Formats: sequence, structure tokens, C-alpha cells
Amino acid sequence: MLVLFASSFFATGVRAAAQHESVIFSFAGSQKTANGPLAGVIFDGSGNLYGTTNGGGNGFGTVFELTAAAGGGWTEKILYSFNNDGIDGRGPSAGVIFDAAGNLYGTTQFGGSGCNPPSGYCGTVFELTPTATGEWTEKILHSFQANGTDGTLPQSGLVIDSQGNLYGTTVLGGNNNLGTVYELKPAAGGGWKEEILHSFRDGGDGQFPQAGLIFDASGNLYGATSGDGQFANGTVFELTRTASGGWKDKVLHSFGTSNDGGFVLNSLFVDPAGNLYGTTQNGGSQGVGMVLELSPQAGGLWTTTILHNFTFGGTDGLSPLAGVIMDSAGNLYGTTQGGGPHNFGTVFELSPNPGGTWTERILHDFHGTDGFLPVAPLIFDDSGHLYGTTFLGGATEGGEVFEIIP
Repeated sequence: MLVLFASSFFATGVRAAAQHESVIFSFAGSQKTANGPLAGVIFDGSGNLYGTTNGGGNGFGTVFELTAAAGGGWTEKILYSFNNDGIDGRGPSAGVIFDAAGNLYGTTQFGGSGCNPPSGYCGTVFELTPTATGEWTEKILHSFQANGTDGTLPQSGLVIDSQGNLYGTTVLGGNNNLGTVYELKPAAGGGWKEEILHSFRDGGDGQFPQAGLIFDASGNLYGATSGDGQFANGTVFELTRTASGGWKDKVLHSFGTSNDGGFVLNSLFVDPAGNLYGTTQNGGSQGVGMVLELSPQAGGLWTTTILHNFTFGGTDGLSPLAGVIMDSAGNLYGTTQGGGPHNFGTVFELSPNPGGTWTERILHDFHGTDGFLPVAPLIFDDSGHLYGTTFLGGATEGGEVFEIIP
């Protein structure tokens, strides 16, 4: 189901910038090697990069590591290839995260023991643990069950709290087969216990959460759905802990009014003041997506501001699938899957101006050999360089990892 291809302040224009983009690794376009990264990458403390590919390996996706080589370049290592029996999961569409001990956690949208056959739309949560020999061991923490209660089809990644509990969303499943928010807790004596925090329902609270979750400083969870809501175009929601230990759901915004957007397909970003930022794949003044901000107000209300409407044609990008990140100066950075002069996608920056307007700057437009279809969010390194992935393109058409130096 991954789709490829309020008050408003509009950006004051599009500024092109001659930023330096370099392809640091091209995935080989063959089944036996990793290829087709739908997710972004993360760093470890030593500057190595980790991520997933939707294909390659045994044909059902991989988890990989990229290590900077002496004298330049990067060396790839496949940490795990998902097996063809489907029991250990298939087709990861989200990235991985670390815990404090250096273990990696992620999801696969298909496979697991909860479906018959295991290639079905159930999915898994997995852990990769490094061994003394430098290899990694995979363990399935949870196989989602097609039983009318559990979630199925986890397309988003995970977030982890200070106790090591994992949180995520599923697109389908739950009491109404409209998606869930779940938590996995380490159990005493080993194993993990799942709890469904929320099952989405018909009635305006959203359906089909393809986006992942984020925490704010108070421990509240925020996410988005790609369907339903008041205007049937998706929602932004908040889950807050109750005094009894449960979670209460609140819809902060329903998409679909006037030039409003819709279909949020990636995680939101929260700034230190508690404002939320995200992108929509469609909607806006030209129907090809936008960047928006949701700001908390007194009395528990939230206001929505459109920061930028993507424009069809010209140099601007269109239809972003990934969310945005923010630097220390308050600038936002993201990718669009299409648009730009070559219509292969862009990397953009939005900078705030006095008076509440924002200016967009295109940092890079992809042209095929350097990748196309950038559908994943970006990350920063310690020097402020941006890193990301493209699903396709590159030297051998299997996708790539790129770096942009401002």
C-alpha cells in the first residue's frame, strides 16, 4: 500500500542553490545484492550508516551497514537477508533504530508466522544483535496475527522510550481492520509482550496509519493516518496516557478542506516548543502536496499553517512521501518523490522569514544517474551534511545513498 508517485502562509518563492551532492553508495540492481531502499539511514556513534532495502538479498529485502573506507568511499556489509520462507518477515519498507546497547530494531510489512501462507500481509518486528565475531543475529520479537485484534501490515518504523519499549503503527488489522497503534515491552525472563494502544475505527479518528510515531517531551505520541477523518482525507492524531495507564486518542487535524492537503505517509517532526511539522502527498493549492505546521494553543486547540505549497511544473518538487527534519536555526529539510527540472525528485530547504512567510530553496534535483524517487526522510551528520536514499536510479538502477554538503 505504499504510494509512489486552516490559515495559510505561502513561501515567497523558490531559490535554486548550487549545493554539492555526491552518491556515496549505489546498490546493485540484482536480486542477490541489496537494492531498492524505501527507508532512510541512521548513524551509529562511529559514523557508520545503517538501513534497509525492500529487495535484494534472498529476494525479500536486507538490513545493511555502510562503513567509511580509508582513503574515501564506503564499504557495504549485509547484516541480514530475509529468507524465502517468509517466517522471518519480508519486504521491510521502514528503517531501523538502535537501543542503548547497540541492538537494531525494525519491521517488515509482510511475512511472519501470523499469516498462512507466511508471505501474507501480516508482518513482523525484528531485532538484530551484534556478536563477538562481527556477525549479527536476527530474532523475531513479534509476528502480527490476522486474528481480528492484532494489527497487520506494519509499513512504518519504530520509536523507543527510555525503558526500551517499542512503539509503532500498522496500516491494517485491529478491531475494525483499519489499523492500530501498538507497544512491545520486554518481558521478564525473555520474550516481548504486545499491547494494542489504539484500534482505529469508522467515525472520524482516521484510518490506515502508514506514518510512524514520534514522542514529545511529555511522552505523548503523535502520528498521522492516510484515510478517514472529518473530510475522509486523513488525520493527525495524539495519544496521551491516562491516569489508569491506558491511552486516549485525540484528532488534532482532519485533512481535506479547501486547499488543505492529505495522505501523510511519513512521521511528523516535533520542535522544542511542541509544534508539529509534516508533509502531505497531495492537496495544497495545486494538488501536489504541501508542508504544514500544527501549533498547540491554549485550551487544547491546535492551529494549522501551510508553510509551502508545491507547484506543478518548473523547478519545484511535488508529492513528498517523506517528512521533514529541522536544523538548529529552524530551517526545514525534506525530499519530494517527483518534480524538479528532470522530474526525478528534489531535496528542498524551507527557511522562515520575518512576518511568518517561508522561502523554499532547492538543494538538489535528481536526474537519474544520481538516483530518482527519493521517498525517505533525511538525516544530519555532526557537520550539518544531509544524508538520504533514493529508491531507484544510481549507477546500476538499484537505488543509492547520497550526501549533500550545504
